[in-house]
Amino acid sequence: MIPVTCALIHFGTKVLAVQRSETMKLPLKWEFAGGKIEAGESDIDCVKREVFEELNIHIEVKQRLTPVIHTYPDFKINLIPFVADYVSGDLKLKEHADYVLCEKDELRNLDWAEADIPIVAEYMKY
Repeated sequence: MIPVTCALIHFGTKVLAVQRSETMKLPLKWEFAGGKIEAGESDIDCVKREVFEELNIHIEVKQRLTPVIHTYPDFKINLIPFVADYVSGDLKLKEHADYVLCEKDELRNLDWAEADIPIVAEYMKY
């Protein structure tokens, strides 16, 4: 099982979602930015590092949501979500195909990676 973090990043009243590139696993699915936890790294340090590496922005983690264990056909992840606020930096996509800033209720309209679907559902009640 692969431990992975992700961040639901607030830009004011909007939330950032990113679209996986055509060359990534789960091509063109939407997700929250994040990535794999490295050896010896805390989940919060991981999500901050991954968001900076992928998007060139700094975040402040506010709250942890319920982790999701999901089995895809060829891998299994433990996805650990955090709600965070944008702090600084110019958003630049380094790995993803696209991004959107959505109002909370607009998140339901995106074609999410399966592991992110329960996170979106929990966030709707947040």
